[in-house]
Amino acid sequence: MQNSTETAQSATAPQWDDIRYFLEVARGGSLSEAARTLGVQHSTVARRIGAMEKALGVRLFDRLPRGWPLTEEGQTLVERAGRVEEEAHAFVRAARGVVTLHGTVRLSVPPVFGSHFLVPRLAGFRRAYPGVLLDVVGETRAANLFRREADLAVRLSRPQEPGLAARRLGTMRFAMYATPEWAGRPPREWEFLGYNDVLTPQQQWLQQFADERPFALVANDLVSIYRACRAGLGVALLPRFITHGDDTLAVLDTQPVCDITREIWLAVHPDVRRSPRVQAVAQAIADAVREAEDNL
Repeated sequence: MQNSTETAQSATAPQWDDIRYFLEVARGGSLSEAARTLGVQHSTVARRIGAMEKALGVRLFDRLPRGWPLTEEGQTLVERAGRVEEEAHAFVRAARGVVTLHGTVRLSVPPVFGSHFLVPRLAGFRRAYPGVLLDVVGETRAANLFRREADLAVRLSRPQEPGLAARRLGTMRFAMYATPEWAGRPPREWEFLGYNDVLTPQQQWLQQFADERPFALVANDLVSIYRACRAGLGVALLPRFITHGDDTLAVLDTQPVCDITREIWLAVHPDVRRSPRVQAVAQAIADAVREAEDNL
């Protein structure tokens, strides 16, 4: 013979809809009020409450002419039912978030940092999120996130626009590089490769370091400077990430030592920062920078 505990355990457990009906009657205090909220007949509400009470083996409401107040047992359970409701809503939000891991995320990124550093490190992201299309825009200007020119933007200085959410990812470091031929020459004979944008911190440092020594080439394209350096046109100040694994270039021991760094920041507009796919891309970028910290 089954005891009462075994009987209760073997009874049909209430479903989420039963708990929803229970909460609406508890909040409205009557069948008619709960029925209006739920968009059903009051007889349906009464039937669902009766089935729930039978399944639980407890009376949840006193059936009075002017309403259905909670019994003492019902009052004990209503708080827990509210927590179940909160979890159910959280589940729905999470499910919607999974669904929205499909679509396009537009990323604005400095061109060479994007092509030489970031993009090669995103294969794992693609495998994890095959429904997300990455639209990578290499540009030196700061994309206007308020105009939705991009969802995310990697920048080499702290974003100044009020209202943007930003996080610092890491630090980009620079060093002087040259082919062994140039490295073997006295520093007084060095010729330099630089940026034609004199406002960049690295170009300002390089001009001071070069002093009266000549520049062989200037360009607005870091890849051109890098390839010119590899081809032996002169000495260049380059970010360390672009030369990682390149055995054709040597790091030059300079005095003074180059202390130029650029902070790497990720910016996002608050309106899109809660998008699951934007969050996923942002985390992938942050992980890539963190994992390659020693090579930056």
